Parts: sequence; structure tokens; C-alpha cells
Amino acid sequence: MLRFMPVGDSMTIGSAGDHTWRYRLWRHLCASHGGPFTFVGPRETLYDKQDDAPTSLAYAEPDFPRAHLAGWGEGWLHMVPLIGDAVRTHRPDVLLVSLGLIDLGFYTNAEQTADNVRAFVTAAREADPRIRMVLLPVIPNVRAAADPSFAEQVVRFNELLAKAVADLDEPRSPLLSASPPEAYDIHTDTYDGTHPNAHGEHRIAEAFAGAMWEAWGVGQPYAAETA
Repeated sequence: MLRFMPVGDSMTIGSAGDHTWRYRLWRHLCASHGGPFTFVGPRETLYDKQDDAPTSLAYAEPDFPRAHLAGWGEGWLHMVPLIGDAVRTHRPDVLLVSLGLIDLGFYTNAEQTADNVRAFVTAAREADPRIRMVLLPVIPNVRAAADPSFAEQVVRFNELLAKAVADLDEPRSPLLSASPPEAYDIHTDTYDGTHPNAHGEHRIAEAFAGAMWEAWGVGQPYAAETA
């Protein structure tokens, strides 16, 4: 069985009432993968905005493998010390990683964030030398649209992320950089300028699905109507 672990921030954990891109990708793989698979990880909740905590199980469609390693307000900085134990315990074959926006916004600059990417990859490989990873570049949000210096940090980090993937990729533990969601629009693909609405969830799922199909032959090209 192919085991995926979604790793991410608020765009990955989602909040009460969301489907999440995790659900959209699961539906796509159910229709296209042709073999057994599941999602694994130490967490399964959504973020509850009223509780200001990850306490909700109120998924729009709860009947799917909801496990993940994602957190509201968490970034590469927070996941580095967690990923080794998560890989050893839950034994994923593939990490699907969407991180970086919160780091750049509150914690680290582009270079420091890229250093944490490399530390994350090292820790994951120490736990499983054959782990595969798909890394999604940071999707610019409403702050990037209004703050040129922040937008420059996003662009710089995405360049460093691509370099890290090229430097660290190896046959027994391949790294794959997903293409940013094509024509992602913060006005139509998010509900607040950052977090994906239903259309944005499909776009993020499509980015991961497309990368895995093109590079590894996993699944098929993404079809939103099946997800």
C-alpha cells in the first residue's frame, strides 16, 4: 500500500467546514491510482477558529483517511523537529509538503527558511533513507500583493527551494518540486486572500497530482470533476 503524509501549514490542515486539498487529492487518487493507498500522520483534526485550536473534525466530507502532519501557524521551522518521529512512526512512502508562507511571514527570511528545508530533508531521510518527497513552492498571498519586500522574499525562497531540490535529489530518495498551481488567483481561489476555497483546494491537489503523475507515473492527470 502506498502511504502519503501531507505536511503543511494552515492551507493544509484546513479549518472547520473545509473539504481540504487533502480530500480532493484522495478523491483523485481513488479514481486514478489503480492500487491501494492511504494518508498517514500523527494528526487528523481541522483548525477550529472559534476555539483557536486544532480541535475540529467537522470536515465537509469526513469519510476519507484524514491523517496528516499539518498545523495552523506552523512552518518548516516547526516541522523540522517533528518529521523524524512522524516518519518512523507512521511509515509514509511519500511526503507531500506545502510550507514556507508562515515562516517568511513571521519567523525566518528566505535563506533561513531554505536552511530549514535542508534540515527537514535530512531528518526525514535519517528516519527512512528511501522516503520520497514532493515540495510545493510558496503560493503568494494577499500580503505579497500589498508588500513588495515580502513578495521578494517569497520569490527568493522559491528559487532557493528549487535549488535545494536539485542539490538534494538522489535516486534512492527522490525529491520532486511541484509546479505552482497554474493561474492561482487569490481573489477567486481563496476565501481571505490566503486560505484556499473549494476551487483553490482543487488547484493545490492538482499541483501535487500533476507532479507525481509526470515524474513517477502515480495516478493520472488531474480531473477536478472526480475530486
